Amino acid sequence: MGRLRRLAVVSAVAITLLSSSSASAHQPVILQNTDTTAAKGPLLVDATISFAVRASFTKAGQTRAFRAQFNEGDQLALQYLIVDKRPENILSNAKLPRVVATSPSGVKVVLQINERTEFFEPYGRTNYFFLARYNSPAEQGVYTITITSRAKSEITIAIGEKEVAGEVVRNKSGPSK
Repeated sequence: MGRLRRLAVVSAVAITLLSSSSASAHQPVILQNTDTTAAKGPLLVDATISFAVRASFTKAGQTRAFRAQFNEGDQLALQYLIVDKRPENILSNAKLPRVVATSPSGVKVVLQINERTEFFEPYGRTNYFFLARYNSPAEQGVYTITITSRAKSEITIAIGEKEVAGEVVRNKSGPSK
């Protein structure tokens, strides 16, 4: 899929995730083919800010990853979504990508697909499915989110809830303090 088409899809998802009381949306972040480990992937400097992280896969066994930074007292809010289109909407749960969030202390949480809740996004006139949602108090530090494909697919991981501008850093060392 071309970069422009990917950007259009991510933009549509970002609009989809608008808060009913807010005029802003999840900021799109497109994981690149080179984002194969968390260290190589982008860092969301404040992961309480809403981002729509898009991952595309051409075959099984591919990995995309990113990092998400939290402070003490923050909430970890993750949502796993797919667009209601082929091939994603016909894949069994076992064929959809596996998403694992690893805390700074090494605790792993697998986003278990436990729903297929329809969601119509009126601005882009697009249908989506929520597949999993996870909310928990966050540990202070940097989480890694790793997505591993089990078939050709595209997914979106929504993270954060604050509808304000956020910073994404694309380097190995992260932000300077």
